[in-house]
Amino acid sequence: MTGKSEKREEYGDVVARLKAIVESLEGGELSLEASLDRFAEGVKLVKQGERLLSEAEKKIEQLLSDDGRAAPLEVSDAPAPAATKPATGGRKPAAPAGDDEDVPF
Repeated sequence: MTGKSEKREEYGDVVARLKAIVESLEGGELSLEASLDRFAEGVKLVKQGERLLSEAEKKIEQLLSDDGRAAPLEVSDAPAPAATKPATGGRKPAAPAGDDEDVPF
């Protein structure tokens, strides 16, 4: 036992509470003051979720290390490939006019 009186929050619970807050804010029926309170609660939940993810990453690093010490995961800051590809229907996007010098073939 850690001595803390508060219940340890599960990541799924944090996400569910955030979703409920977003839905209530998008509903447009809250007063300005209530909206600000919900927004502040949402900010706290986002920070809590980030902390939980960071803790999970550290546990994974420890599990993946060979000698018991944390080995850093190779995490790319780049967005997922699907998020960066333009919708071209599988075709290669056309190069801008006058940009033929960079084409290797």
